[in-house]
Amino acid sequence: MIRLATFNVQHGLGADGVVDAGRLARAVAALDADVVALQEVDRWQARSGRSDLAAVAAEAVGAADHRFVPTVAGPVDVWGARRRARGDEPPDVPGYGIALLSRHPVRAWHRLRLPLAVPWLLARGQVARDEPRAALAAELDTPDGPLTVVCTHLSAGRVQQAGHSRPGHDQASHGPGHNVLQLRYLHVALRVAPRPLVLLGDLNLRGEIPAQVTGLRPLATAPTYPAARPRFQIDHVLADGDVVAAGEAQSVDTGVSDHRALVVDVTLTPPRPDLRPAP
Repeated sequence: MIRLATFNVQHGLGADGVVDAGRLARAVAALDADVVALQEVDRWQARSGRSDLAAVAAEAVGAADHRFVPTVAGPVDVWGARRRARGDEPPDVPGYGIALLSRHPVRAWHRLRLPLAVPWLLARGQVARDEPRAALAAELDTPDGPLTVVCTHLSAGRVQQAGHSRPGHDQASHGPGHNVLQLRYLHVALRVAPRPLVLLGDLNLRGEIPAQVTGLRPLATAPTYPAARPRFQIDHVLADGDVVAAGEAQSVDTGVSDHRALVVDVTLTPPRPDLRPAP
């Protein structure tokens, strides 16, 4: 059995308005997951104590391997200093993005940039912007066989004052829009990925929409947002191939972030034999 978790950590921000890397480490460790997909992860940012939050979380879960993929490079608190990450930034450059942690060995890592929503101007100096988006895939060797896991964080409709946006600080809507296009783009790209496959992340799409768009099977159904009193599910675990849920999913209030963590145990099932008579 393999425990999977997806968690939008909101750069480690607690309900008390304080970012505490130690508290984030304890929260992630308490999930006791073999694979953890993280979104809204800071690295070397001032607002999160200049910590490498992916490394902090990886150590907390005892990960054999982990990878952080920045979507934004530079200080997120300085509008003119941040830019879309190219993927070749030196390791000491501040970043913000997604991460995957695995207790199982990783055969290969893959990164994919997703289409960016086009900014548009609104009335009274307001502008709707988007953050760069990406997906990160890992091909795992587990005791039960190979498994591909994918982490992503899709766009949400956002409206903010021009020049005052910070990643992870925007007021989001969670309806279908550019995120559906990104999900379709990702789904097509994943057709060549080895199966079984599990897609985890904050898709900013409610309920059954991600499964309807992709045809993937939901392995976890539980409200995850907002954390204090979750009313709907925008964090998802979707599968293709011989992998099934081994029980009900848990929506876990960790005391960190405005999202709950979504946790589910899965098993890899062998392919069914072909019982058709030979011609």
